[in-house]
Amino acid sequence: MLHDSITNLRQLLDLRVRARLEKDFLIATADGRTFTYAQFDSAVNRAASMLLNAGIVKGDTVSLLLPNSPEYIIAYFACWKIGALAGPVNSFLKPQEIAYVISNSEARVVLVHEEFLATVQTIKSGLPTLRAVIRFGEEKNVNAKVTRGLPEVAIDTDDEAIIIYTSGTTGKPKGCLLTHGNLLANACQICRWLGFNETDRLLTVMPLFHMNAVTVTTLAALYAGGSTVVSPRFSASRFWQTVSDYQITSFGSVATMLSMLLNKFPAGVPERLICDQLRFAMCGSAPVPAEVIKRFEETFHCLVVEGYGLSESTCRSTFNPPDASRRPGSCGLPIGNEMKVVDEQDQEVRAGVVGEIVLRGENVFKGYYKDPEASLSAFRNGWFHTGDLGFRDEDGFFYIVDRKSDMIIRGGENIFPREIDEVLYQHQAVSEAAAIGVPDPLYGEEVVAFVVLEKENSVSEAELISFCRERLADYKCPKRIHFVSEIPKGPTGKLLKRELPKSG
Repeated sequence: MLHDSITNLRQLLDLRVRARLEKDFLIATADGRTFTYAQFDSAVNRAASMLLNAGIVKGDTVSLLLPNSPEYIIAYFACWKIGALAGPVNSFLKPQEIAYVISNSEARVVLVHEEFLATVQTIKSGLPTLRAVIRFGEEKNVNAKVTRGLPEVAIDTDDEAIIIYTSGTTGKPKGCLLTHGNLLANACQICRWLGFNETDRLLTVMPLFHMNAVTVTTLAALYAGGSTVVSPRFSASRFWQTVSDYQITSFGSVATMLSMLLNKFPAGVPERLICDQLRFAMCGSAPVPAEVIKRFEETFHCLVVEGYGLSESTCRSTFNPPDASRRPGSCGLPIGNEMKVVDEQDQEVRAGVVGEIVLRGENVFKGYYKDPEASLSAFRNGWFHTGDLGFRDEDGFFYIVDRKSDMIIRGGENIFPREIDEVLYQHQAVSEAAAIGVPDPLYGEEVVAFVVLEKENSVSEAELISFCRERLADYKCPKRIHFVSEIPKGPTGKLLKRELPKSG
């Protein structure tokens, strides 16, 4: 699909620009701006020149604190053009958390949108490596003239391109170092597996500070020679209008988004908004309940292609096939990397046995920044240990059971919360569900569940527990069910189970 000499993202962009000067590459739903490949490249060069003028050199980190917009994507490529590391910062973090990410990554410059500028100003004095805070928006910077030509810079496949921080659910966030080779490899794997080409228009509604949006709907679009459409955020009420207006062929999503669309459009896509070009929804970041997939496909006549991955694997390590051979409930097959399930002694287990999922391949990250001990532990015996529990079936399809850290141990029995969640989702009154373990003096941990009900539906705690008992072993059934108005979620739609006891 690409010439063998392409070893970095600057070369990828240059190649695509030469081949598709006037083709639309980047489109913004917020204001209708459209960038052809040539116009996008010019904007990237202007931003890259600005970084050079600020003293940024190869190997420096540039923190990005921006809303979903063309400027975010331009900023990424501006860093890659000059060999700098792009450091996306989760804009939902608190000021002290933002300070940690910028400081730990030793960022030299922060590109910040006006809406986040006050936050950066309050923490700036505690950022010793920071040289400059630059307001980065359409009006001020992107239209600035290039003051000098971009110098040639030697960028190898193994040079770092992104430092992205993990969610920090088990301690302080760690900076994952992803290389140009990692990003190229994963974009290639995704395009080949899903069959993306120059006719595809991929919709980005996931936040661009996570690898899902960067890789699946941005870099994959560039790799395929297609187009990417960026929205500021996901809106269930406007979603199908956007798909229709921009003739979207595929979009990235999480299970929460699918559920919200089902709630908003229970009768399906309005006839005037049906888009014949739409092929499938890509879903990841967290396991998708099989019942949600079933209802979504029946309601909207749109396939859901589930995948699995994490920041440490750039983004995707598996995808279901985008055809009738896919298996709802499975996260699919490896798309180009190696993947297996191992026991506590790192020995591979047979099909159907639950163990830890481990990975290796071109898309697997270089290591954790300034944390050699964590890197060494993660890469035990030459494989990256994900911390995710799962199994594979006889045909090689993988299934995620739970995070190792989320597993409930009740009276010595291992319980996987996702199994309970899946059963609760089968009840017609349940919109969202999440089971967790809480301390118990007798059993060590006991199972409780948090449930959001569908609008105009009601069910009692006793009825839901009885529903579970008909489908689960007694020790797995929730002993209490809390009805809540919402379940806390992260910016990508992942359920924040660690926040659930506060909701009870």
